[in-house]
Amino acid sequence: MRIFVNQERCEGHGQCVAAAAEVFVFDDDGLTVVLQDPVNPAAEGAARAAVRRCPVDALHIEEQG
Repeated sequence: MRIFVNQERCEGHGQCVAAAAEVFVFDDDGLTVVLQDPVNPAAEGAARAAVRRCPVDALHIEEQG
């Protein structure tokens, strides 16, 4: 699976980083960046939880295969 961040929607709330720090970090502007592309299968559960927690729906999952 791949995750995309809509940088125009991201407000830097940090819910994604809190839920899946192995998948997401903040850039220098305080916006979310995805570290894993594609997401490691071991981190998919945490990544999905992070997407659900985003209060501004800035994250989008694309399933592969």
